[in-house]
Amino acid sequence: MSTLLAARTMSAGYGSLAAVRELDLEIGEGEVVALLGPNGAGKTTTIMTLAGVMQPLDGHVELFGEQTKAPLHRRAKQGLALVPEDRSVFMGLTANANLRLGRGESADALALFPELEPLLRRKAGLLSGGEQQILTLARALASRPRLLLADELSLGLAPLVVTRLMRAVRAAADHGVGVLLVEQHARQALEIADRAYVMRRGRVELEGRSEDLKSQLAEIEQSYLAGGKSEEPSPDGAGPSTGGAGASPETSSP
Repeated sequence: MSTLLAARTMSAGYGSLAAVRELDLEIGEGEVVALLGPNGAGKTTTIMTLAGVMQPLDGHVELFGEQTKAPLHRRAKQGLALVPEDRSVFMGLTANANLRLGRGESADALALFPELEPLLRRKAGLLSGGEQQILTLARALASRPRLLLADELSLGLAPLVVTRLMRAVRAAADHGVGVLLVEQHARQALEIADRAYVMRRGRVELEGRSEDLKSQLAEIEQSYLAGGKSEEPSPDGAGPSTGGAGASPETSSP
């Protein structure tokens, strides 16, 4: 199994303030890797730095075997797709127009998520949160990425929608896509992940095979995942941005 994405002793944050310290992490072809941790652990800073939205303060990122400092739009052209926490859809456009803005074909998105078919003419801003997240994931997977980074897919969604999204992520990995899945909810993530890292206060505290970690789930939740501060802010109070509401990371261009 080839390594698609790696962080090598990577530190990252805002200005000179490191929210993530000396991170070592790998995602291989055809596997789902979960990145778990409470709010404030450094998960969003990690995924944004791996995606190219932010640059490391120290260490480096390797993408498809090469050290890189490329921005997100160039990494997207290489085969990386990002599904950010903010459900990156254009609210004033229809669902169909949102799909057409992606790098893939609308037909491929609908093949993956046929439940989007009756919603195509509806503006994205009128869709439910779950429908918006399905639309975002459909657009990302339709681009046929080699690597998918997904930040808090399940946040605020109904259990049935979460199950649908997680199954689609697992199916993508089974077809060779490498996936980094950032989640607060360990139980859901470990059900589909092959491996997992557990972060706390900007560092990886625990890592291992999902099967092994599931047997320690109660202890992990008690020791590592309980509590936490709000997600790591920048010094001016603004977190990392993928381009604001309506941004489409997997379709960015120079």
